[in-house]
Amino acid sequence: MISATWTTAGVYSGHTGVHTIEGGVLKGELTVRTVFADRQAVITVQYTGAARWYTLVGSPVPCASREQSRDLHQAVVDAVRTSGAFSVATAA
Repeated sequence: MISATWTTAGVYSGHTGVHTIEGGVLKGELTVRTVFADRQAVITVQYTGAARWYTLVGSPVPCASREQSRDLHQAVVDAVRTSGAFSVATAA
């Protein structure tokens, strides 16, 4: 099992925020984390500096490789910054 984790802090969401399973819509300064294991990427966000993580709608995402999950992480970070009504499906 190959696993990896990527975390990007200080990501300001687009004006309508990101959709999460547990917390509804989160807006503002967020930290995005992607954990790759068992051929899938689990993408979560938290308010930067907070303790609780929230799963993005559409996560986990099937990923064939560590590199693909890294690319997905960057796509999610970019989409969080620019998109409204964001979920994982809008980044893929």
